[in-house]
Amino acid sequence: MPLTRRISIALATTSIAAALAVSVSTTNAAGDTASGQRPGARDWFTSWAGPQHDLAPTPLRDQTVRMITHLSQGGDAVRIRIQNTFGTTPLTVDAATVGPTDGKSAATQGRPRPVTFAGRHEAVIPAGGELWSDATTLTTRAQGDVAVSLSISGTVVPGRHQTAFRTNYLTEPGTGDHTHDTSAAAYTETTESTYLVTAVDVHNPRLKGSLVAYGSSVVDGVGSTDCGPGCTQLGNNRRWTDDLARRITTELPPTRQLAVANAGVNGTTSAADCPKLAEPLRGLDARSRLQRDVLALHGVTAVLYYYGTNDLPAGCDAQQVLASYRDTFRRLHAAGIKVYVTPVTPRPSYTDEHNRIRYTINSFVSKWNNCSGTCDGIMGFDQVLKDPLKPNAINPPYDTGDGIHANISGQQALADTLSLPMLASSVHR
Repeated sequence: MPLTRRISIALATTSIAAALAVSVSTTNAAGDTASGQRPGARDWFTSWAGPQHDLAPTPLRDQTVRMITHLSQGGDAVRIRIQNTFGTTPLTVDAATVGPTDGKSAATQGRPRPVTFAGRHEAVIPAGGELWSDATTLTTRAQGDVAVSLSISGTVVPGRHQTAFRTNYLTEPGTGDHTHDTSAAAYTETTESTYLVTAVDVHNPRLKGSLVAYGSSVVDGVGSTDCGPGCTQLGNNRRWTDDLARRITTELPPTRQLAVANAGVNGTTSAADCPKLAEPLRGLDARSRLQRDVLALHGVTAVLYYYGTNDLPAGCDAQQVLASYRDTFRRLHAAGIKVYVTPVTPRPSYTDEHNRIRYTINSFVSKWNNCSGTCDGIMGFDQVLKDPLKPNAINPPYDTGDGIHANISGQQALADTLSLPMLASSVHR
């Protein structure tokens, strides 16, 4: 049977991951498919993520992309997820490789390893589809970088995660397959987005779970390159989720290690029906993308939920936000995933009405320290970021200057306040 036909059949059932038998999948009463949420015999964990949310501004044409992925934990093998979620035409991958890199250029450290899909080096992903690769033997380490290279045939507009906060690489159009290059010479074009690759799993029997940070720009990492006036640290992995991953590897014992995956998307809301939400962001709310960006990942034991900051200016009231919270938390619990939530953090641009809504939401979240019995614990980010003299604003040393996002110092402060024993309690074994 042709490969395209096999992939189409797989998509018509549950997911590509299930069809290729590379993960354990269960379906709950809500119809959510949780792929390998409880670590099983295969011991696969999502170690990096970058959800798609729109299309790149220009198409790819017979060229190779090399995306740099920063792993929160390492292992002895990897597998990758490629998505064509927003594409309108099939995506043809002629070849794919993975290889270690120092993350500072398109060069790899040693010859990249070939990646296969259902045993083949080529794959066709339909519009709206996705594909998990087979396992590729590759030794990786915590906080190490892996270059994922894809040779794209024909002309296609790729889906992307716009805010990679690092430089990624492309060859010139028409140059074909450079996936096996160790040199950076052919990769003459750059982008600060991540194209096509949306998750990297590692095989590591010693890990106990994956934590998924889920939210909008404050999760995505806006501000994490800001180290002061005229200073930037692009590509240095300074988001609070990166800082948390480093804390885990250094402060938790080997028997309690966890991966961290970032599923933040800039500009999104928790509720789906905020009346002032910009049209391109509709359909990317917390409930709508939960299956794709959390439940379809592997080994997930807990979600770090940081949503609500955009709902208020987008016109949602407290009841709309709380309804989205309750439904999302219920679905996560049904999948066996614990939920840790931050109260909505301050903004000086919030009106009095916004702050009244924020108070109502935060009272719900803080009640009994478990979201009125609907979540498993609280992350006090609102207390970390607030100005002690102006509690509806961000503390100036942590402010990027926009009154919304935390700079590098603020990102570190958020990571430092998290209770590692609380997060480690999410493990299932």
